[in-house]
Amino acid sequence: MMNKALCPLIFVAIFACAFAGHHATARGEPVRIIFDTDMGSDCDDAGALAVLHVYADHGLAEIVGCIYSSGKVPYGAGVVQAINIYYGRPEIPVGAAHDDLVGDPVDKMTAEKLAKDTAAFGNTIIHSRDALEMTVLNRRLLAQEPDHSVVYLTVGHTKGFYDLLVSKPDDISPLSGQELVKKKIKRWVAMGGLGANNKDGEYRKEWNFHSNGSAPYTKYLVENCPVPIVYIAAGSDVYTGKSLKTTPPGNIVRTVYRDWLWNTQKRTLDDQRPSWDLIAVHYAVNGLGEYLVAEEDGWLDVDVDKGSRWIRGERKNPQTFVTLKPGMSKEMADYLNGLLAAEPKHRTAK
Repeated sequence: MMNKALCPLIFVAIFACAFAGHHATARGEPVRIIFDTDMGSDCDDAGALAVLHVYADHGLAEIVGCIYSSGKVPYGAGVVQAINIYYGRPEIPVGAAHDDLVGDPVDKMTAEKLAKDTAAFGNTIIHSRDALEMTVLNRRLLAQEPDHSVVYLTVGHTKGFYDLLVSKPDDISPLSGQELVKKKIKRWVAMGGLGANNKDGEYRKEWNFHSNGSAPYTKYLVENCPVPIVYIAAGSDVYTGKSLKTTPPGNIVRTVYRDWLWNTQKRTLDDQRPSWDLIAVHYAVNGLGEYLVAEEDGWLDVDVDKGSRWIRGERKNPQTFVTLKPGMSKEMADYLNGLLAAEPKHRTAK
């Protein structure tokens, strides 16, 4: 049996080697990201935000703001802020949906319990109404960003980006949502479309693009987005989470994974969880790298009732469909587990 005291060191070593190799090429400015999540319905949203913070720790990313765009469980924004605090970035602005039109109605990660435990996590946002309304924050953030500088990353449902795109000129900016997105955002990266590139050309439904009322918003965005779109359809067989056992018990990301796995499946951290959202973050910051592959000659056909399918050989607005390279599941899982185990560089001790 492996000495348990060595486990943290092993994950640190794996992370150090993989990270150094993966980022050996000199980088320019950090990728500026707005992170849009449905925090609460699955634990990989928390893992994705953790990975984004680790990239920020290494100068690869800058988190411009966070959006909680699923309104039916109104506590996800509090969890988002608590994660930001754990990683030493309490100043990151957090916006939230002030309606309940989309989202998982079931609090699978006990987000309410976590958001209300302000003594443990230090968050001041508990309910979505405690956060700025998401479109107001999105417009405010983009209005002050350099042109073509922001990657808008959606790892949940699509209504947050939809509401931004259809927003009207206001006292924040004289630009419409369409104009603001076209001027400030360089690409929209969305975790979604799983299975849409099947060889049979059949429609497939999946969580982010078609569940909980999101399908009409997805269809509109795919057909009207004025910037390039990248769909991340990878992670189903990339299992991560066990490395969180090597992190402090007060790590809220560890708690999220533990609670979600037990609440939904009566499983533990050793059983882990697919890494859909973590891979979306990885792509948004690093591009394809050694783990991913892209298909650019095509576009996503979205039917509100049937699902989505990737149409090859045609091209409308620039769209890219990203999947995992064959045989890379374990390598990517090891890499991502290393990121999850990384100690925050700027964590404020309580």
